[in-house]
Amino acid sequence: MHLNKKGIRALGIAESFVRKRPRSVLAGVVMRSDLIIDGFAFTEITVGGMDATDGIIKIFNSLERSDINVIMLNGCVISWFNVVNLNKIYEETGIPLICVTYEASEGLEPHFRRHFDGEDLQKRLDAYRMLGERVPVKIKGKHEQRKRKKQEILIRILGLEKSEAVQILRKFTLHGRIPEPLRVARLCARSLLRSSFSHSSSPSTTPTSSTSSLFSRSLFSRS
Repeated sequence: MHLNKKGIRALGIAESFVRKRPRSVLAGVVMRSDLIIDGFAFTEITVGGMDATDGIIKIFNSLERSDINVIMLNGCVISWFNVVNLNKIYEETGIPLICVTYEASEGLEPHFRRHFDGEDLQKRLDAYRMLGERVPVKIKGKHEQRKRKKQEILIRILGLEKSEAVQILRKFTLHGRIPEPLRVARLCARSLLRSSFSHSSSPSTTPTSSTSSLFSRSLFSRS
C-alpha cells in the first residue's frame, strides 16, 4: 500500500443500538485520507445475535467499490455481544483490516457466561478467542498541539504491519483518538437509529420495517 497517497480510502464501520430493540444500525463510511467522504452504506444486525460479521461483509459488498484500501472497525464485539470474525472479513474482502478499541479490560468471557449458555455461549467464546490479543499503539491527531501527548488505543490488525496501521490511523485522525471514518460512521448509525424511533408511528410498526425503509432512502446518498 502506498501510504503517502492522498487518495487512500478507508471504509469505517460502526454501529448504534438500544438494548430493548431487536435490531441495531450498522453504518459504513468511505473516506479519503484528505478526509473527503465519498460513500455511505447501511444495514441492520441483531442485538445479542451473531451476525455482525455478515453485516460488515454486506456493507462492503453493497458499496461495489474496488478502491477501498483499508477497513476500520469500531470494535470487535458490538451490538450487545455480537462477536465479529475478523479472519472471515479479511478472507472474503481481501482488504487490510484495523479493528480499534479504546479501553483496556480483563476480557469479556465472564460477561458471556453471565448472559448466555449452551451453544450461544460456546459460539461466542470460540469467536472471541479467535480474535487474539490487542496491540497498544499511540496516535495523535493531525490538528493536535505539538506539546500534547499521544493517546493510546488498542488495535487488532490483519494484512498490515503495526507500523503501517499506526501511519494509517494518524492520517485519518484529526483530534483525540477516534479516526474520522469511525467517528462519522458512528454518528450516521446513531442518527439513523434515532430517526427510526421517530418513524415508528404506530404500535403495529416493527422497528425492523421502519428502519429498513430509512435504509432504502439513505442508500441514495452514496456517491
